[in-house]
Formats: sequence, structure tokens, C-alpha cells
Amino acid sequence: MVIGACKIVLRIPDSQSLKSKRYIVRKIKDRVRHRFNVSISEVDDQDLWQVTSIGFATVSNDRKIVQSTLDQVVNMVEDMGVGELLDYTIEIL
Repeated sequence: MVIGACKIVLRIPDSQSLKSKRYIVRKIKDRVRHRFNVSISEVDDQDLWQVTSIGFATVSNDRKIVQSTLDQVVNMVEDMGVGELLDYTIEIL
């Protein structure tokens, strides 16, 4: 069993309130969940208006599939254009 975890940190310059930030985070979560079989949660920076940290996790029996899935998730979030990708980390166990 191979477990992959990814944390993405985004800056959302257009967000002027926690409500607008939640809308953008929900949009990211819905689109990613629709396309990939991953678990998603906002893991940090819940009280900041313009920064969010979102965690993704997936499980498979093949390391390459886990790495590929998480790489595609990062690319999809970046291509959505809802915010600036500040940092991301991928861990595979």
C-alpha cells in the first residue's frame, strides 16, 4: 500500500473576506474531487483571508500512480487561476 499526501499553499489576492475565500476553496475542492479520487481538506490558515493551505491524500498499490495523481492535482489547481501557488509539498509513504 502506497499513501501519498500533498499540501498546497495558495495566495488568493481577490479575496476580501473569509466568505469569499471559502467560496474559492469550495470551488477548488469540488473540481478536484470530481476529476480525481483524492481526499481533500483545508489544513491550515483558516483565519486568513488571502492565504489557504489545502491538503490532498490518495492511496494506491503503485507509487507511480500516486505520484502522477498528486502532480496532476497540483497542475490542475495552478491552472484554475484562482490564486497564486506559493508552495507545495508531496510526501509518499
